[in-house]
Amino acid sequence: MRLKIAHQTRYQFAEPVSYALQQLRLTPKTRRGQEVVSWQIELEGGKEEVAFVDQFNNATQLISIEEGARELVFRAVGEVETHDQAGIVGEHAGWTPLWLYNRKTPLTAPGPTLRKLARGLGADFEDDVARLHGLMELIGAEIAYETGQTHAQTTAEEAAAAGHGVCQDHTHVFITCARLLGFPARYVSGYLMMTDRVQQDASHAWAEAYVDGLGWVGFDVSNAISPDEKYVAVATGLDYLDAAPVSGMTFGHAQEGLDVSVQVQQQ
Repeated sequence: MRLKIAHQTRYQFAEPVSYALQQLRLTPKTRRGQEVVSWQIELEGGKEEVAFVDQFNNATQLISIEEGARELVFRAVGEVETHDQAGIVGEHAGWTPLWLYNRKTPLTAPGPTLRKLARGLGADFEDDVARLHGLMELIGAEIAYETGQTHAQTTAEEAAAAGHGVCQDHTHVFITCARLLGFPARYVSGYLMMTDRVQQDASHAWAEAYVDGLGWVGFDVSNAISPDEKYVAVATGLDYLDAAPVSGMTFGHAQEGLDVSVQVQQQ
């Protein structure tokens, strides 16, 4: 399947900004199950300072704002050829050692709710993949998908205790529990083609766990499936902060508005 993607992020400032630096992870990976056919990123109100591949093998750009600008716009547009691999990405690659993906972060530190959830999974599964699918189903049953109740700083423990969240929260909870069960796990940010709409409010997120003999395998708790040809992976990391599409800082006291538009459709 060939997917056409258009992702725009627009910052608007009430007053001219003297300095801002944004980090972009908006270029998809070419890896098993997906090949980038074409991709370009356009800027308005800013310029690229440096581009590099980070420790998690993510294509990354640092963008500075033009002095005095009141608007900063990033547009990522391109096409990606995808194939259904039943969620299997394959063996580990990149500079970060596999053992690091067992490390907890502030967003994925387990508390009593998550430890109880992981213990409740049981051990009656024929193999590791079935066990991880069981974990995905358990999290989906315990934590309802509900927008407007969490934010980017919500931890996995907080979302689990509250019993609701969005794809970011589901992913953090899965990662935390998978690590408790002994699986290296990582966060994936990317895109999902939905069947009922082209226009979306945000990109998507899911988890990958490392299974001996298979390598990395994807699990999307929010949709209760392993990623197929409708998914495009962009960035990976220990949690959301490592894989966020756009992050950064702004100096000054001007009020800031943010508008995000994502379109994913079959070409």
